[in-house]
Amino acid sequence: MTYSNGCLEGFNRKIKQIERTAFGYSNFINLLTRIRLEENLFKEKEPNSLLMAA
Repeated sequence: MTYSNGCLEGFNRKIKQIERTAFGYSNFINLLTRIRLEENLFKEKEPNSLLMAA
């Protein structure tokens, strides 16, 4: 059985692309948050969700 590190390489490429486009983020936490948002580990808060409930 052959093993592939394709998933890991893809993830690393995505992080490097975010780093390139996010040049100028004020701190490292913002960069980590962006990476987690891209990987759907965090869900964005819907700004209209409070308006729809009323």
